[in-house]
Amino acid sequence: MQAMQWITAAVLAAFVGYVGAWYTGAIEGNFALLMLTATLVTGAYWLAERLYFWPRRKKTAQALAEAAETRRAELDRMGIAKVDVDTTEGQQKALVQPWWLDWTAGLFPVIAVVFVLRSFLFEPFKIPSGSMIPTLLVGDLILVNKFTYGVRLPVINKKITEGSPVQRGDVMVFRYPPQPSLDYIKRVVGVPGDTVAYLNKRLTINGQPVETKDLPDFFDEDAMRYFNQYEETLGLSPHRLLNTQGVPAFVQGASNYAYRDNCTYSVEGVTCKVPEGNYFVMGDNRDNSLDSRYWGFVPDENIVGKAFFVWMNFGNFKRIGAFN
Repeated sequence: MQAMQWITAAVLAAFVGYVGAWYTGAIEGNFALLMLTATLVTGAYWLAERLYFWPRRKKTAQALAEAAETRRAELDRMGIAKVDVDTTEGQQKALVQPWWLDWTAGLFPVIAVVFVLRSFLFEPFKIPSGSMIPTLLVGDLILVNKFTYGVRLPVINKKITEGSPVQRGDVMVFRYPPQPSLDYIKRVVGVPGDTVAYLNKRLTINGQPVETKDLPDFFDEDAMRYFNQYEETLGLSPHRLLNTQGVPAFVQGASNYAYRDNCTYSVEGVTCKVPEGNYFVMGDNRDNSLDSRYWGFVPDENIVGKAFFVWMNFGNFKRIGAFN
């Protein structure tokens, strides 16, 4: 038992050290890997508790009770009727789960439920930037459906079910291609085989202009300024987008990404042919979004899920609800 205490203390210290190093920026953390490891470790303790430690404690408590009964019988044969042979407290102490099992096996059911929900059903995210304004605001806490596009194995992100195909207009969370440890959120503009052109701040797909109409200007409370606002229809549902007056359509600083030969850049903007197994994405805040125009296409294996619901914004409760 003493050895198990030291082993468990070392395991918990390793978890705390990993989280601390991640938080301070000393290492690049991986939450999916952390959750998988925590589930496996606490699951091993939970099995050990059910199959070994709990039966052993029960056996100890039972031995105390049998010893007390034997002692009571011996005293009865000796004619001693009034005795104080009470082992109830000792039995209760023998059954108590030690701290090192309480902090491992005791947490397994909660960790396992969170792991399954987050890995295969829904995952929460916080919007950190304004690239999706006006659809999503900084500070929005959103839910992402992890099974719409097919269930994927955690950590390695390998698809094990097909699910529904990605549609134009979907708001998608994905692993940022230049740095897959980061999660990005953008709107899908082009699917495999599409020719996407964003020229002079107008979007066309396969040669057809995307339907837009003017809306009243949008006031950004953080920037304290107004932006031109439009309604655009990609797929079945319309959504809003912003343009910033004075910002040129020219894409400056595009990186050398995979399939860059599929794209043509000019002073008017960019035109791209979306390769198989990839997607072209853009932010709704068109002039303030680092997206496919700059770093290229999103491979299918980078997809995390479809964003669909704002479950909380502590600065504005009216934000709660579904969005397009």
